[in-house]
Amino acid sequence: MEAYKLSKIYFDQDNLVLVLNDQKYFFKIIEISDKLARADEKERNNFKISPSGYGIHWPSIDEDLSINGLLNRLKKSHVA
Repeated sequence: MEAYKLSKIYFDQDNLVLVLNDQKYFFKIIEISDKLARADEKERNNFKISPSGYGIHWPSIDEDLSINGLLNRLKKSHVA
């Protein structure tokens, strides 16, 4: 499992946006997490990046997402 250095995480309309090494990755919130889709802005913006760089945790909604898992979703969606 690879650790990533996240430069920034933010929400843009219906997307979770990760910035890794100046590259932006967009994920439709509804496609990656029911909990994030139902969360309000305050809950979405209350996250912690794991010290190891492997994931993101939202304590107020008890949700965890791995960076590798998110990036693997992108790779799978680009496979024909």
